Amino acid sequence: MLAVEHLEKSFGQQKVVHDLQLHISKGSVYGFIGPNGAGKTTTMKMIAGLLPPDCGSIYIDGEKMQKEDSGWKRKIGYMPDFFGVYDNLKVKEYLEFYASLYGMVGREVSRNCNNLLELVHLEENQDSFVDTLSRGMKQRLCLARCLVHDPVLLILDEPASGLDPRSRYEMKEIIRELAQRKKTIMISSHLLPDLAKMCDSMGIMERGRMVLSGGVEEILKRAREDSFITIKVLERQEDAVAVLKENPRVESLAIRKNQFRMHFAGDEKEESELLATLVAKNIPVLDFAKENGNLEELFIQLTKGQEVMEIDGIHKPDLIERNESWS
Repeated sequence: MLAVEHLEKSFGQQKVVHDLQLHISKGSVYGFIGPNGAGKTTTMKMIAGLLPPDCGSIYIDGEKMQKEDSGWKRKIGYMPDFFGVYDNLKVKEYLEFYASLYGMVGREVSRNCNNLLELVHLEENQDSFVDTLSRGMKQRLCLARCLVHDPVLLILDEPASGLDPRSRYEMKEIIRELAQRKKTIMISSHLLPDLAKMCDSMGIMERGRMVLSGGVEEILKRAREDSFITIKVLERQEDAVAVLKENPRVESLAIRKNQFRMHFAGDEKEESELLATLVAKNIPVLDFAKENGNLEELFIQLTKGQEVMEIDGIHKPDLIERNESWS
């Protein structure tokens, strides 16, 4: 359905998308993840035809997008993270206006708009002015607007941004319904548990590069296999930190008073050796527990960057992090 080959984009001297390659199968729901500034929105705008790429190619249904041929835009429905509405229009008038832009006339417009309002649960609000709608309702109306021309590819940039739990649930249910209708959907969000439940494939971007892409089950399996260890000591915190820093299997370390939480890349034998080292150094260990990782932990590991963090005067790139409230 969607193929992106060697896509790049710069703004001035800053390159925000680097040699991006992306493939989304027909009927797939693809989760697009990354921290702020990773290049997600820029990528989505290039796919939607709103930004010209510096180089690279985009294919939809096997056809290459050409600047001089705008016909492919009818295949795409794009929902931005921020959008405007015409407040002096009623809800159904708003949809009918956009339908007319795609050349729809007569009964086709009314029938199509009624179906969309039913899909997004706004049929009872069709005579309400847009500016009287809640944020959640406006989000759903914008989604209906993206569907008015029946696109084959939906690009949704943070569709649940700023919504309360009830509105997020309603948005998720609509997206699930669209997936059942075999729409191909590319959706970005910072709500990783929501994406994991909605999507069948996923990609993670960091600093303009795709750092991980694949099926959701494969990515979740990798996340669960990541080992985390929590340690609590009675005293001698600095000595414990020194031991953990010296261990090559400790890939990240978060500190909260006399507790430590680390990403540990070793096996069970190496875990026992780490505990034995702490005990041999006469560090009073109160608790030593292992836990499996999750999607959010994997996301943090892949997008932590190259910053040097400092805790009580101790420096180590990509290792130590102050964390007052891990769960």
